Amino acid sequence: MPAMDIQVSKESDVPIHEQLAAQIVMLIGSGKLRPGDALPSARELAQRLRIHRNTVSQAFRDLILNLLVEKSRGRRLIVRPFQAARVASGGKLDELINAFVLEILRRGYTLGELYRQVQARVLAAPPDHILVVSNDSGMRLLLPAELKETFKLRVDSCSVSELVSKPELTIAALVLSPPGHIAAIAGLLPPERPPLPIIYSSPDEHLKRIRSLEEPSLIALVSVSEYFLKSARAILSPVAGQRHSICEYLLAPDAGNMPGAADLILCDVVAHQTLRGRHKRAELIRHRVIASACLDEIASFLAAGPRLSTG
Repeated sequence: MPAMDIQVSKESDVPIHEQLAAQIVMLIGSGKLRPGDALPSARELAQRLRIHRNTVSQAFRDLILNLLVEKSRGRRLIVRPFQAARVASGGKLDELINAFVLEILRRGYTLGELYRQVQARVLAAPPDHILVVSNDSGMRLLLPAELKETFKLRVDSCSVSELVSKPELTIAALVLSPPGHIAAIAGLLPPERPPLPIIYSSPDEHLKRIRSLEEPSLIALVSVSEYFLKSARAILSPVAGQRHSICEYLLAPDAGNMPGAADLILCDVVAHQTLRGRHKRAELIRHRVIASACLDEIASFLAAGPRLSTG
């Protein structure tokens, strides 16, 4: 069983079960807990953290965490595999299509066979853009913004339900998603181009910076994503304790909800563009959600790219 570096603060105003769930999600999302790794039992984790077992059980019921773990045969929670079983998809342009269809029928194939084969070929076409799938509207702004800093391709975004209702969105797209959504969308894609899980950057450097603060400080969290803010607060609160104060600002499209005085501002890349130069007295730290190793994996996939079969 891998070591789990988790801290909780009983003095924080963030409930302990939220602190615990957010840190486990981050451990999974950053790759420190890998598919197949087992979580400690509720009793073990409660004893280690000196909290009530029911608090751990409540954390284990967290909605986001439950997308990432499952019960093993021994009834212990393990990290789900990110890849799930997939269902293989089996003017002048009109004239070409009509001639093609007539030739296919002449050779004895059915329209159903033609449809399935063409659909599979189209869905397996090499990607010419990136599609980010997330149920958090802020993440659908934030993740594409980070990707556009690295890749020249078009980056679109949608929710899981939008993708389910419009599977054609996957055509010629490299689909990226937080690990919790992978199982829900994998069956919509061909085996040649599975969805890639987004691996999160570690917050270790930010935690180290907060520990190094010599004076009681006001820490502002600023993001376009509610999920970013909730996760950041739950992860930072045990380190901040009662010595430092944490406030959150959800940055609206019109930038109306701006942070006031603060000693340290931790923000996402979208908020950083708005805040840059406005808070000269505060230390402004930009956090990238996507780990550099994940960006390298995306680049490798795009460079290799799936190829249409000629068989």
